[in-house]
Amino acid sequence: MGRRAQGQQRGVACRCTVSHSTSKSCCCGNQLQRLLLRPQPWNPARQRRHLTRPPGATPPLSSGAGPRDLRAAPPLSRGICRQTRARQAGRHQRLPQAAGRSAGDAACRGALSRCCCSSNMAVSLGASQALHETLGLPSQEQPECRALSCSEDFVYGEEDFVLCGVGWWRSRSEGPASRTMSRFDRALQSGWEERMKLGLFRYHLGELQTRILPGNVRFVAQLNIQRGLERRKPQDIQSVRQKFNPQQFHFNKIKPGEILFHMVRDPSPHPPSRGCSQFQGGPPESNLPGTPDCILVVINVSPLEFGHVLFIPDPTLCLPQILTQELLQFGLESVLLSAHPGFRVGFNSLGAFASVNHLHLHGFYLDWELLIETAPGEPLCPTLNFHFLRGVPAPGFLFYSEGEGLGALAHNVCQVTDYLVDKEIAHNVFVTRGTAPGEPSHSETRSGIRVLIWARRSCFGSKGEAAFNVALCELAGHLPIKTAEDFQSITETAAIHIIQRYLLPEPQLSQLRGQLVTLLTE
Repeated sequence: MGRRAQGQQRGVACRCTVSHSTSKSCCCGNQLQRLLLRPQPWNPARQRRHLTRPPGATPPLSSGAGPRDLRAAPPLSRGICRQTRARQAGRHQRLPQAAGRSAGDAACRGALSRCCCSSNMAVSLGASQALHETLGLPSQEQPECRALSCSEDFVYGEEDFVLCGVGWWRSRSEGPASRTMSRFDRALQSGWEERMKLGLFRYHLGELQTRILPGNVRFVAQLNIQRGLERRKPQDIQSVRQKFNPQQFHFNKIKPGEILFHMVRDPSPHPPSRGCSQFQGGPPESNLPGTPDCILVVINVSPLEFGHVLFIPDPTLCLPQILTQELLQFGLESVLLSAHPGFRVGFNSLGAFASVNHLHLHGFYLDWELLIETAPGEPLCPTLNFHFLRGVPAPGFLFYSEGEGLGALAHNVCQVTDYLVDKEIAHNVFVTRGTAPGEPSHSETRSGIRVLIWARRSCFGSKGEAAFNVALCELAGHLPIKTAEDFQSITETAAIHIIQRYLLPEPQLSQLRGQLVTLLTE
């Protein structure tokens, strides 16, 4: 039987609808199936590294079956983290198997359950040749050298956190080009720049034209016309709790080359380096049982700034855009892994200008200081470092940490966001380096991280047509502008007026403040 006919007979189990498909109608696509069915020679030496096989035993699948590499996956394999693999494998074992399905079908279904990123993400299974084909490169041609390929893991521990010495330069001449990058920065930036050269983005992003608007806020306005014109059309959102829809765009459909690496948390506890002891007593919370130890780091093909990436948990779980403690902890850790004071991470809920209803965080570099990094906070619950941020155009809730207890911090933040979801209140979350709420605002050092939460008016239906949409960046003071006319004419007063139209009324915000304090102190 030819390979094409063989591929038509073998199907995959669709994770979103728990149905069987042999066509392109499967919500997870069919490129993974084609890749898995590509014959590949069995490598006994590699197999022996991961499995113990009796002498003379044959490979688990025939020589023409690609999934045999998956069955030999090591504990931290390129494609699935250990706890996620166990959880997914257990779920697939419970699915009823229809009569008449072939052994090849079962192999494909098992392979899909072990892959952290189904469909077009099959390159993470080690199919480097498939990456070359997808990128349009000849088989003998290799991409330029980089820190990590998209089939590799970025493994890190707490010793990699940059806890001291991060701050803004005194002048632009002392900017990021002259600063030392961390291992995380090198991996992310080199992979991101390579994919820009390969044309995997919707448009080429050069240095953006930037204006600091005159006034006390010092808004950072940037002209990004192409993002406004060429980004994917936002999905129709009608509820903060809207369910995942497999018929709309989701991250199981992205191209293999868009994956930078798997971000893998080292399960072995290590003391923090840089001479600052931030963790006190007991094992770090990042190693608690049941916490996923890897996520995907993927380019945002419609970038708003340099290094714009998405942090995505196992896409095959098809989680809606509701923030989870596990994903947020990776976001907090990524900010500490970067030596750049302007690496930011954020989250848009549904109804708060999230474009895709599939769980993800944004991460990007912005070489400009923002007022929210140093604005004072009014203590609401000092024992939890929970404050109310004032003195900014968009008042919001603030958590602060100097690197300790990130699991507890993520838990507290998600207690707040879960409460907002239950009340159908849209919200944005922004993570940045910043000063302690009581430190002087003129301090140049950024000794810790600030987590801002804005409860705001919901915005359902199509996106607005103003000079900018009010999402996580805009609430933080960063204004990506869509048109040259608006970029030249926007003022601080006009920007504040647009932003405040999306904030909760003061009486409702005041009531919410009391409710959250009660929630966190119960």
